[in-house]
Amino acid sequence: MNLIVQPDGTVTCLYDDALDLTGLGRLTIARASHVEPTGSGQWTADMSPVNGPVLGPFRTRTAALHAERTWLEEHRLKLGR
Repeated sequence: MNLIVQPDGTVTCLYDDALDLTGLGRLTIARASHVEPTGSGQWTADMSPVNGPVLGPFRTRTAALHAERTWLEEHRLKLGR
């Protein structure tokens, strides 16, 4: 899990149950995307909640989730791969 700490102490990350974040202080959690099935049985990752594109379609939900995480890390957390 990548935690990005800003100069003002704000911490940004992709939420994951792997780490209890409550020790960091007051949390603000917001949806960044919607991974949903298409009518043809494929999957898309709609990044519109963060002004991003719709990714996909993908054959599996796992592939859509991977693309979602990669896009968020590159564009929202600025991790660059």
